[in-house]
Amino acid sequence: MKVTVEKDELQKKLSDIQNIVEKKNTMPILSHFLLVAEKEGQYITATDLETAFKEPLTLNVIDEGRICIPAKKLFEIVREMDGEITLESVDGKWLKVKCGKSHFRLACLSHEEYPVWPPMTGDAENLEIDSLVLLEMIDKTLYAAGESDTRYVLNGLLFNIKPDGTLTVVGTDGHRLALFQKTVGFNPKEEKRVIFSRKSLSELRRFLDGEAKPVKVSIGKNHILFEVDAIQFLTRLIEGTYPNYEQVIPSASTKTMHIDKVLLMKSLRRVSIMSKERSSAVKVDIDAKSMGISASNPDLGEAKDEFAVDYTGEPITLAFNAKYILDALNVMDSAMIVLKMNEPLNPTLIMEDGREDYKYVVMPMRL
Repeated sequence: MKVTVEKDELQKKLSDIQNIVEKKNTMPILSHFLLVAEKEGQYITATDLETAFKEPLTLNVIDEGRICIPAKKLFEIVREMDGEITLESVDGKWLKVKCGKSHFRLACLSHEEYPVWPPMTGDAENLEIDSLVLLEMIDKTLYAAGESDTRYVLNGLLFNIKPDGTLTVVGTDGHRLALFQKTVGFNPKEEKRVIFSRKSLSELRRFLDGEAKPVKVSIGKNHILFEVDAIQFLTRLIEGTYPNYEQVIPSASTKTMHIDKVLLMKSLRRVSIMSKERSSAVKVDIDAKSMGISASNPDLGEAKDEFAVDYTGEPITLAFNAKYILDALNVMDSAMIVLKMNEPLNPTLIMEDGREDYKYVVMPMRL
């Protein structure tokens, strides 16, 4: 194999795969990417066995071939070069990298060792969704998913597609739940519930940012394939049963409060400075005229803050993890926020004023 490629083109494509290639040395082949340089197609493929990524690469192909190249090391080399780069394989075990007077020789692996692109088993169902809509759905729910929960299904997002054409994306770690619902115009024959890992969706969102464009989605038995422009992003589905999220969302509330989002965020940040670091616990006292937020830590001291609110209902005292509230407020766009409450230990529903498509439920703490 022998090809030439522009530095900017190669650097951009190598940058795209850095978070996918495996950093640990459990399987050396996973720290490599597959470069395919053939007349009918030139592309790179990277995988960590959970997620596979394929992207076209603009090359001038002199001699066709395939080779597995260390992803991190080639990226570091290319980043320091300027102009046109020549890549040439030697015996399928070495890669010569030339740019001007600079020469490198990289140890590589045979392309025959590289994991094959996972097939889409079963009858795949296809839909199309706007990239910015999908990005918003991920951004507004991913933060609520678990990170290292022993209940593995919680370490991802649920995509629930119903025959009426609504797509509901849900993230929860057992202490809080974020839900975003949208009509996407895809009507499956029967309800579909698929779970994606947090890592794969964090990586996918990088390719959704920018201008609106269609994303083709193919849902198979074990995998799901996203196609954005010419990029193919395939990820393994998480097996298991996701909790019944609909039971968690309060159907009615006896106490409703409207509050300025920025005012609440600033108050929570100020007061939580004095809360215990692990729990970020703050006490919230609400009456007809005001909302008081306080925190105390025997080793540090205490903090209190108070401001006026629009509230209907009996006075109530609750306690929350301030970080959980701030995480939700950070992804909300409305200037006014609505809190719907019942009893001090019942779930609290937080929504954006005037919006019904996004809901956030947080469990209060015991005082």
